[in-house]
Amino acid sequence: MKKTLATAFALAIAALSFADVSPVSHPKIGTTAQSTDGALTMTLIAKKQNYGGGADIRDTDINSPKSINIHPDGSKYYVNSLEGCTTISYDFRTHKKLAVINHNFKDGRDDHLWSKPSGLYPWRHYHHNVNTFSGKPVESTFSHNGRYLWVPYYRRTFDINAQDPSAVAVIDTKTDKVVRLMETGPLPKMVSTSPDGKIVAISHWGNNTIGLIDISSEKPEEWHHKMVLVVDKQLELNYPLNRAVDRDSGSGYALRGTVFTPDNRYLIVGCMGGGGGIAVIDIQQQKYLGRVLGMMSNVRHLVISNGYLYLSINGGGMVQRMPLKDFMAVAKSMDGTTKKTATASNWENCKVGTGARTISISPDGRYIFAACNNVSQVYVVDTKTMKTICQIAVDSYPVGLDLSSDGRYVFVTSQGRSNRGGNAVNIYEVEYKNPPTARFCPACGATRNNDMKKCPECGLQYEGMTVMNDSTDSPNSPFDPEKGLFGGGLAKCLSTTNTLYYAGGALVAVLAGTFFFVRSRRKK
Repeated sequence: MKKTLATAFALAIAALSFADVSPVSHPKIGTTAQSTDGALTMTLIAKKQNYGGGADIRDTDINSPKSINIHPDGSKYYVNSLEGCTTISYDFRTHKKLAVINHNFKDGRDDHLWSKPSGLYPWRHYHHNVNTFSGKPVESTFSHNGRYLWVPYYRRTFDINAQDPSAVAVIDTKTDKVVRLMETGPLPKMVSTSPDGKIVAISHWGNNTIGLIDISSEKPEEWHHKMVLVVDKQLELNYPLNRAVDRDSGSGYALRGTVFTPDNRYLIVGCMGGGGGIAVIDIQQQKYLGRVLGMMSNVRHLVISNGYLYLSINGGGMVQRMPLKDFMAVAKSMDGTTKKTATASNWENCKVGTGARTISISPDGRYIFAACNNVSQVYVVDTKTMKTICQIAVDSYPVGLDLSSDGRYVFVTSQGRSNRGGNAVNIYEVEYKNPPTARFCPACGATRNNDMKKCPECGLQYEGMTVMNDSTDSPNSPFDPEKGLFGGGLAKCLSTTNTLYYAGGALVAVLAGTFFFVRSRRKK
């Protein structure tokens, strides 16, 4: 009897342990959700997935997709497959695969791709054949009006603990080929282009540093490193060379979300770990000012839109915002020497799903779309009320998200977790009761029209803002606004929500098995 109870207890513990794992979600094409106020409807209209499915959606190149970026002209989109060491480009309208860009390089063969060593990133652990590796792509940003796509590598494959220099690849979007490689610090994650298109900033999760690259020239061979800035203290990295450790935790401030202010003057970087906050860099003075505190901890993504700074809070599952001018007033009170912290209060908060990762905002600034990892959902927030109005299932576990320039299509990458879920790209069409039309100054939120050369309120120069990202405006995508992406709008999509959750079913099966096992033993 004791043995029977012990076995049953073990099964019950296993069941409870399994219950702690979030259920895996695989929504079907046609899954739909409407906002509580009827203002918008989201429908899953297409997928790319590396599991099951027919030939039209199955894609074995989707391997731990970390991020997705829609080209500024709306012609195609790029998916970074972290574990596949590839970036895949697809046609925006048809989703036909256009190219698979492999991040595999060799000493000698690919020497012509490398920029001159800057001396800013010394090698401390590896010294031979360091340019023979595969790169694990993380995030990306466009430059030169969409001509180039910058893709930093989490690490070079031989550097198992991401403690020596990594690299960033530059893809020519006309040919979908890597045309330049440049060194970076250890474990770079986020990359951002200044609104004037002159600087690329790369935040190094691995050691509390940020690298700046001068890209003011039209010629890739003339791009060069400017400097490396340290957020409080640069970490000394000395991990084993034969045993992997968890570098996603214990990496100081774990620098993540990175964005330039619309006037190009400041760079602000979220601190996902350590003491938290947001690091502020004065680009003009080439100086680290300090960290602004006061927001929730675990800051993941930053977006500047229509006069506001928006944050996603990973652990708490929140979106926060504050007028950019108020945030910068606090930031400017720091000097990087005698005063290196300041507190910004009066944040507006909205609860979304836990594990809030990438966020993007509709062109009129009205709606926030948030990929929420732990709950496998995309949440929509109304910025007028800062309340959640809609949520829709997505493949587990979502991390990356991008929004088309007209706000009508949401693309989400699901990376997966511990070999569960993920390996999918979900594409949603958004039907608005009142489609986004208004445009605003990204710095102060003042109304903007196409004839304006600068903002009448804050003086921001609109001319020369060439980069299409969350801080600027991008051209309209080349599809028929009446017909939508596939020519039929939402009418051709199914109208029922159908998501497969099988962790709960497995739990029920385990508990049922435990019950019948005990019952059968008692009969004996």
